[in-house]
Amino acid sequence: MIVQIMKKGKMMKTNDDNKKAKSSRFLITINVFGSAGPIRFVVSEDETTSGVIETALKLYAKEGRLPILGFDINSVFLYTSNAGFDALEPSDEIGSYGVRNFVLCKKQGKLARTEARSHLMDRKQSRWRDWLQKSFSKKQLIKVHVRKNIPLRIFGNKFGIM
Repeated sequence: MIVQIMKKGKMMKTNDDNKKAKSSRFLITINVFGSAGPIRFVVSEDETTSGVIETALKLYAKEGRLPILGFDINSVFLYTSNAGFDALEPSDEIGSYGVRNFVLCKKQGKLARTEARSHLMDRKQSRWRDWLQKSFSKKQLIKVHVRKNIPLRIFGNKFGIM
């Protein structure tokens, strides 16, 4: 769309599309927690934080980086690298923060300790405890029999020594 503007008594034509294209664009750097290097791309000053997160996730996946973050913008937080511990609001404009370096972190899911899982963990602990107790009891048994010079048969060994 072409708009005519009066400047110093002269009629000038301007293009609104050029103004939109020239609206402050800048390079941002996003460090992904646990990844090897940062992601860099150009964004508009009026881009929302959720749009920046979406773009970052797409670029991250396209480059095949690890750890895998997925494409859900609700599963990650975006922080400024020099500010406090508050995550950026998804609806805010990225240019309103006045920084160009950000940190992207995956949300930690709450581990639900179900009954079956807790039972397995308890069984593993009891296995470990049982093995440890058995190994100590065998050593004590071997020491007692060796002191008394009594032949002990364990695993077919006539002296009981493995």
